[in-house]
Amino acid sequence: MPSGQILLADDDAAIRTVLNQALSRAGYEVRSTSNAAILWRWVSQGEGDLVITDVMMPDENAFDLLPRIKKMRPELPIIVMSAQNTFMTAIKASERGAYEYLPKPFDLKELVAVVGRALSRPRTLSNANAAPENEDIPLVGRSQAMQEIYRALARLMPTDLTVMITGESGTGKELVAKALHDYGKRRQGPFVAVNMAAIPRELIESELFGHEKGAFTGATARNTGRFEQAEGGTLFLDEIGDMPMEAQTRLLRVLQQGEYTTVGGRVPIKTNVRIVAATNKDLRVLIQQGLFREDLYFRLNVVPLRLPPLRERVEDIPDLVRHFFVLVEKEGLSRKQLDVEAMDRLKRYRWPGNVRELENLVRRLAALYPQDTITGAIIEAELDAQPLLPTQPAVAAGKTAPAPQTSEGLSDAVERHLAEYFSGFRDTLPPPGLYHRILREIEGPLIGAALAATRGNQIRAAELLGVNRNTLRKKVRDLELTVMRTNR
Repeated sequence: MPSGQILLADDDAAIRTVLNQALSRAGYEVRSTSNAAILWRWVSQGEGDLVITDVMMPDENAFDLLPRIKKMRPELPIIVMSAQNTFMTAIKASERGAYEYLPKPFDLKELVAVVGRALSRPRTLSNANAAPENEDIPLVGRSQAMQEIYRALARLMPTDLTVMITGESGTGKELVAKALHDYGKRRQGPFVAVNMAAIPRELIESELFGHEKGAFTGATARNTGRFEQAEGGTLFLDEIGDMPMEAQTRLLRVLQQGEYTTVGGRVPIKTNVRIVAATNKDLRVLIQQGLFREDLYFRLNVVPLRLPPLRERVEDIPDLVRHFFVLVEKEGLSRKQLDVEAMDRLKRYRWPGNVRELENLVRRLAALYPQDTITGAIIEAELDAQPLLPTQPAVAAGKTAPAPQTSEGLSDAVERHLAEYFSGFRDTLPPPGLYHRILREIEGPLIGAALAATRGNQIRAAELLGVNRNTLRKKVRDLELTVMRTNR
């Protein structure tokens, strides 16, 4: 049976009651308070084996209290809760020595599990290398999908682990890589980004590793590569799936041995960089096609991060729109606002270009329209009647939703989607691997819907889908799905 005394601080009496009951049932002794002053007195008196605290307290912000607690009792694990679910909240919690950050609302079972882990293996995080305060939040969104990204990034900041970021074009892969660098232990070093798809294949090795004078025709002087430029910092390899096999072999050696040779060079050069890679392709399909080394994939995919497309986090659109309007205002354009109909139209759009497409739209609205309030009609004209998500628009109070005009079957929807997909390749064919890509696009939402319907219960989801539970677990892992467990 677990044991230990937990100090709980939250100004919400209902939350204190619920947590007190859950933790007491789990075998812990709980002391709860509604303010930071009492929590500090308990800690300074040596009480408690673990602290759970909300960020916003009536008398003091927990982020101001945490450094004092860690200085007095560095081994005391602290779990931070917050309804201000932003990227910076997660980062500040990590920088100030929190064991874990949990966004509200949270799963009680998850919290109890985190408490158990914290008490069994307490750790101390130093904030001596904390990033400076920065009001410009690099990542925006309070959806559950983004909360998982924030928590993962907070855990990765103090490490040098290699990270593989996957996601559709426009989801913000470089933004995430830059955040890993700017708030991580290598922030004093350079951040160097290189896009594999933008460099001629025959020049990629020279671009990455540099070349010696006379190494090839036109090499009139020694040239430094991106690895040398990124020394002591972070090297971001975007569109890693477009890297030719020869360069993959060289990169594998760097990851295995921590050294490389320039093109035309003979002396190995030691390197000290953190590698962050990104792709919008399915590397496992490229491996099957013999276009990507499997051993390199495993070296790069130490920590996988999947960025959700915007259509999976439409609840973040209002925050993103406000954020982009603030940015364009700083650039000298007038700030706008959207009416209810306009915002609803944005939420129902499919966003094939994801967050990048939304940002471009906001800039266009700020530049071209003189009115302060953007209407639904303007958004309709700008999006030019593009396909909508299969949801009905918001219904005002006292009104009934209009009945759908048509009923489209799944096979018809897939056929229409494929027709739209092929229409984008008028002069050529799509890239190889279409069969596996289409299966992945269908399989992911299907499994995600089953998990959502069963509140993340994989046993029930497997029964619903009619597959073996181990098969479902493998699919969840392979598709890099996030399983959210919630209480009914």
